[in-house]
Amino acid sequence: MKRIPIIGLPVAATTYAGAVAWILETAAKAGRAFAVEAANTHVAALARHDPDFGTTMARFDLIVPDGMPLVWAVNASLPEAERLTDRVYGPTLMLETLKATQGQPAFRHFLLGGKESTLAKLESSFATRFPGAAIAGTYSPPFGEWPPDEFDRIVARIRQSGANLIWVGMGCPKQEHWIARHKDLLPPGVYFGIGAAFAFHAGEVRQSPPLFQKLGMEWAYRLAMEPRRLFRRYFTYNSLFIYHLLRDAMRD
Repeated sequence: MKRIPIIGLPVAATTYAGAVAWILETAAKAGRAFAVEAANTHVAALARHDPDFGTTMARFDLIVPDGMPLVWAVNASLPEAERLTDRVYGPTLMLETLKATQGQPAFRHFLLGGKESTLAKLESSFATRFPGAAIAGTYSPPFGEWPPDEFDRIVARIRQSGANLIWVGMGCPKQEHWIARHKDLLPPGVYFGIGAAFAFHAGEVRQSPPLFQKLGMEWAYRLAMEPRRLFRRYFTYNSLFIYHLLRDAMRD
Protein backbone atom coordinates (compact mmCIF):
# COMPACT_ATOMS: atom_id res chain seq x y z
CA MET A 1 0.00 0.00 0.00
CA LYS A 2 1.52 3.29 -1.13
CA ARG A 3 1.99 5.92 1.59
CA ILE A 4 2.32 9.62 0.78
CA PRO A 5 3.83 12.02 3.35
CA ILE A 6 1.37 14.86 4.00
CA ILE A 7 3.04 17.50 6.19
CA GLY A 8 5.08 14.64 7.61
CA LEU A 9 2.22 12.18 8.18
CA PRO A 10 2.46 8.97 6.07
CA VAL A 11 -1.07 8.77 4.63
CA ALA A 12 -2.06 5.61 2.77
CA ALA A 13 -3.34 6.10 -0.77
CA THR A 14 -6.19 3.68 -0.27
CA THR A 15 -9.94 3.17 -0.55
CA TYR A 16 -12.47 1.65 1.84
CA ALA A 17 -12.00 -1.72 0.15
CA GLY A 18 -8.22 -1.52 0.40
CA ALA A 19 -8.29 -0.43 4.04
CA VAL A 20 -10.78 -3.14 5.07
CA ALA A 21 -8.74 -5.80 3.26
CA TRP A 22 -5.59 -4.69 5.12
CA ILE A 23 -7.44 -4.61 8.44
CA LEU A 24 -8.91 -8.10 8.11
CA GLU A 25 -5.71 -9.65 6.84
CA THR A 26 -3.78 -8.05 9.71
CA ALA A 27 -6.33 -8.96 12.39
CA ALA A 28 -6.50 -12.59 11.22
CA LYS A 29 -2.81 -13.18 11.85
CA ALA A 30 -1.95 -10.48 14.38
CA GLY A 31 0.75 -11.54 16.79
CA ARG A 32 0.85 -8.08 18.32
CA ALA A 33 -1.19 -4.89 18.50
CA PHE A 34 -1.55 -2.85 15.30
CA ALA A 35 -2.85 0.71 15.24
CA VAL A 36 -5.11 2.35 12.62
CA GLU A 37 -6.04 6.03 12.40
CA ALA A 38 -8.44 7.87 10.12
CA ALA A 39 -6.65 11.22 9.88
CA ASN A 40 -8.19 14.58 9.11
CA THR A 41 -6.55 18.02 8.98
CA HIS A 42 -6.69 18.27 12.78
CA VAL A 43 -4.75 15.04 13.26
CA ALA A 44 -2.20 15.90 10.55
CA ALA A 45 -1.58 19.44 11.80
CA LEU A 46 -1.40 18.34 15.44
CA ALA A 47 1.14 15.64 14.56
CA ARG A 48 3.31 18.28 12.85
CA HIS A 49 2.82 20.98 15.49
CA ASP A 50 3.04 18.90 18.69
CA PRO A 51 6.17 16.70 18.93
CA ASP A 52 4.53 14.47 21.55
CA PHE A 53 1.58 13.74 19.28
CA GLY A 54 3.94 13.34 16.34
CA THR A 55 5.75 10.60 18.26
CA THR A 56 2.40 8.96 18.98
CA MET A 57 1.35 8.95 15.32
CA ALA A 58 4.71 7.47 14.31
CA ARG A 59 3.61 4.30 16.14
CA PHE A 60 0.51 3.85 13.99
CA ASP A 61 0.68 1.17 11.31
CA LEU A 62 -2.01 2.46 8.93
CA ILE A 63 -3.16 6.06 8.53
CA VAL A 64 -6.01 6.57 6.07
CA PRO A 65 -7.22 9.90 4.61
CA ASP A 66 -10.34 10.75 6.59
CA GLY A 67 -10.68 14.32 5.29
CA MET A 68 -11.04 15.48 1.70
CA PRO A 69 -8.13 17.96 2.07
CA LEU A 70 -5.89 14.98 2.76
CA VAL A 71 -7.29 13.18 -0.28
CA TRP A 72 -6.51 16.22 -2.43
CA ALA A 73 -2.99 16.43 -0.98
CA VAL A 74 -2.40 12.70 -1.59
CA ASN A 75 -3.70 12.97 -5.16
CA ALA A 76 -1.29 15.80 -5.91
CA SER A 77 1.52 13.25 -5.54
CA LEU A 78 -0.10 10.45 -7.55
CA PRO A 79 -0.37 9.81 -11.29
CA GLU A 80 -3.88 10.43 -12.59
CA ALA A 81 -4.71 6.73 -12.93
CA GLU A 82 -4.00 6.11 -9.22
CA ARG A 83 -5.79 9.12 -7.75
CA LEU A 84 -8.42 8.61 -5.07
CA THR A 85 -12.03 9.52 -5.74
CA ASP A 86 -13.18 9.50 -2.12
CA ARG A 87 -11.86 9.69 1.41
CA VAL A 88 -11.79 6.85 3.96
CA TYR A 89 -14.03 8.39 6.60
CA GLY A 90 -13.49 6.85 10.03
CA PRO A 91 -17.16 6.28 10.98
CA THR A 92 -17.87 4.73 7.57
CA LEU A 93 -14.72 2.59 7.79
CA MET A 94 -16.12 1.21 11.04
CA LEU A 95 -19.38 0.27 9.33
CA GLU A 96 -17.60 -1.25 6.33
CA THR A 97 -15.46 -3.37 8.65
CA LEU A 98 -18.48 -4.56 10.61
CA LYS A 99 -20.22 -5.41 7.35
CA ALA A 100 -17.20 -7.34 6.05
CA THR A 101 -16.95 -9.45 9.22
CA GLN A 102 -20.54 -10.67 9.22
CA GLY A 103 -20.69 -14.43 9.45
CA GLN A 104 -16.93 -14.71 9.98
CA PRO A 105 -16.20 -16.12 13.45
CA ALA A 106 -12.49 -15.31 13.10
CA PHE A 107 -13.30 -11.64 13.72
CA ARG A 108 -14.62 -10.26 16.99
CA HIS A 109 -15.20 -6.60 17.83
CA PHE A 110 -14.68 -4.73 21.11
CA LEU A 111 -16.00 -1.22 21.81
CA LEU A 112 -13.87 0.76 24.28
CA GLY A 113 -14.77 4.25 25.45
CA GLY A 114 -17.81 6.49 25.74
CA LYS A 115 -20.66 6.29 28.20
CA GLU A 116 -22.38 3.03 29.07
CA SER A 117 -25.59 4.36 27.54
CA THR A 118 -23.75 5.11 24.29
CA LEU A 119 -22.27 1.63 24.16
CA ALA A 120 -25.69 0.09 24.78
CA LYS A 121 -27.13 2.06 21.83
CA LEU A 122 -24.23 0.92 19.63
CA GLU A 123 -24.70 -2.73 20.54
CA SER A 124 -28.39 -2.51 19.74
CA SER A 125 -27.84 -0.64 16.47
CA PHE A 126 -25.07 -2.94 15.25
CA ALA A 127 -27.04 -6.07 16.17
CA THR A 128 -29.80 -4.83 13.85
CA ARG A 129 -27.62 -3.53 11.02
CA PHE A 130 -24.95 -6.25 11.11
CA PRO A 131 -26.52 -9.31 12.74
CA GLY A 132 -23.68 -11.59 11.69
CA ALA A 133 -20.91 -9.44 13.19
CA ALA A 134 -19.71 -10.46 16.66
CA ILE A 135 -19.59 -7.68 19.27
CA ALA A 136 -17.51 -9.59 21.79
CA GLY A 137 -17.46 -6.94 24.48
CA THR A 138 -17.77 -3.31 25.48
CA TYR A 139 -16.29 -1.23 28.27
CA SER A 140 -16.83 2.33 29.45
CA PRO A 141 -13.77 3.54 31.39
CA PRO A 142 -14.33 6.05 34.19
CA PHE A 143 -14.30 9.72 33.27
CA GLY A 144 -11.53 11.85 34.70
CA GLU A 145 -8.38 10.38 36.20
CA TRP A 146 -8.23 6.60 36.03
CA PRO A 147 -7.38 4.41 39.05
CA PRO A 148 -3.92 2.76 38.93
CA ASP A 149 -5.32 -0.65 37.95
CA GLU A 150 -7.56 0.62 35.12
CA PHE A 151 -5.22 -0.39 32.31
CA ASP A 152 -4.97 -3.95 33.65
CA ARG A 153 -8.76 -4.09 33.87
CA ILE A 154 -9.16 -3.00 30.24
CA VAL A 155 -6.55 -5.47 29.01
CA ALA A 156 -8.21 -8.30 30.89
CA ARG A 157 -11.60 -7.51 29.35
CA ILE A 158 -10.22 -7.35 25.82
CA ARG A 159 -8.27 -10.58 26.30
CA GLN A 160 -11.24 -12.43 27.81
CA SER A 161 -13.49 -11.31 24.95
CA GLY A 162 -11.19 -12.78 22.31
CA ALA A 163 -11.61 -9.60 20.27
CA ASN A 164 -9.14 -8.78 17.51
CA LEU A 165 -10.82 -5.59 16.24
CA ILE A 166 -10.83 -3.01 19.02
CA TRP A 167 -12.56 0.35 18.47
CA VAL A 168 -11.29 3.03 20.85
CA GLY A 169 -13.53 6.07 21.23
CA MET A 170 -11.96 8.31 23.85
CA GLY A 171 -11.61 11.46 21.76
CA CYS A 172 -8.56 12.86 20.01
CA PRO A 173 -5.73 12.98 21.08
CA LYS A 174 -6.42 10.89 24.20
CA GLN A 175 -7.29 7.72 22.26
CA GLU A 176 -4.21 7.96 20.01
CA HIS A 177 -1.87 8.52 22.95
CA TRP A 178 -3.45 5.61 24.82
CA ILE A 179 -3.07 3.19 21.92
CA ALA A 180 0.49 4.24 21.05
CA ARG A 181 1.84 4.31 24.60
CA HIS A 182 0.42 0.89 25.46
CA LYS A 183 0.89 -0.74 22.07
CA ASP A 184 3.51 -3.22 23.28
CA LEU A 185 1.32 -4.26 26.22
CA LEU A 186 -2.05 -4.63 24.51
CA PRO A 187 -3.49 -8.00 23.43
CA PRO A 188 -2.92 -8.84 19.74
CA GLY A 189 -5.37 -7.25 17.33
CA VAL A 190 -6.09 -4.11 15.33
CA TYR A 191 -6.83 -1.00 17.39
CA PHE A 192 -8.64 1.98 15.90
CA GLY A 193 -8.65 5.60 17.04
CA ILE A 194 -12.26 6.22 16.07
CA GLY A 195 -13.09 9.61 17.57
CA ALA A 196 -16.69 10.74 17.22
CA ALA A 197 -17.88 7.58 15.45
CA PHE A 198 -19.46 6.21 18.65
CA ALA A 199 -21.60 9.32 19.09
CA PHE A 200 -22.53 9.38 15.39
CA HIS A 201 -23.58 5.74 15.21
CA ALA A 202 -25.43 5.93 18.53
CA GLY A 203 -27.49 8.79 17.11
CA GLU A 204 -26.24 11.27 19.71
CA VAL A 205 -24.50 13.62 17.24
CA ARG A 206 -25.69 14.38 13.71
CA GLN A 207 -23.27 13.80 10.83
CA SER A 208 -22.92 16.44 8.15
CA PRO A 209 -24.85 16.00 4.86
CA PRO A 210 -23.03 13.99 2.16
CA LEU A 211 -22.54 17.08 -0.02
CA PHE A 212 -20.67 18.88 2.77
CA GLN A 213 -18.50 15.80 3.24
CA LYS A 214 -17.73 15.51 -0.48
CA LEU A 215 -16.75 19.18 -0.69
CA GLY A 216 -14.41 18.87 2.29
CA MET A 217 -16.69 21.16 4.33
CA GLU A 218 -17.74 18.77 7.09
CA TRP A 219 -15.81 20.93 9.55
CA ALA A 220 -18.10 23.90 8.73
CA TYR A 221 -21.22 21.86 9.47
CA ARG A 222 -19.85 20.54 12.74
CA LEU A 223 -18.66 24.02 13.70
CA ALA A 224 -22.19 25.35 13.14
CA MET A 225 -23.55 22.60 15.39
CA GLU A 226 -20.96 23.03 18.19
CA PRO A 227 -19.34 26.48 17.77
CA ARG A 228 -18.06 26.93 21.32
CA ARG A 229 -16.38 23.55 21.52
CA LEU A 230 -14.97 23.38 17.99
CA PHE A 231 -14.13 26.96 16.92
CA ARG A 232 -10.63 27.06 18.38
CA ARG A 233 -9.80 23.56 17.13
CA TYR A 234 -10.89 24.14 13.54
CA PHE A 235 -9.53 27.68 13.25
CA THR A 236 -6.15 26.70 14.68
CA TYR A 237 -5.54 23.34 13.02
CA ASN A 238 -7.10 24.04 9.62
CA SER A 239 -4.86 27.12 9.44
CA LEU A 240 -1.80 25.14 10.52
CA PHE A 241 -2.54 22.42 7.97
CA ILE A 242 -2.70 24.92 5.11
CA TYR A 243 0.43 26.72 6.37
CA HIS A 244 2.54 23.56 6.57
CA LEU A 245 1.19 22.21 3.27
CA LEU A 246 2.14 25.41 1.44
CA ARG A 247 5.48 25.62 3.19
CA ASP A 248 6.38 22.05 2.24
CA ALA A 249 5.28 22.67 -1.37
CA MET A 250 7.55 25.74 -1.56
CA ARG A 251 10.50 23.74 -0.24
CA ASP A 252 9.96 21.10 -2.93
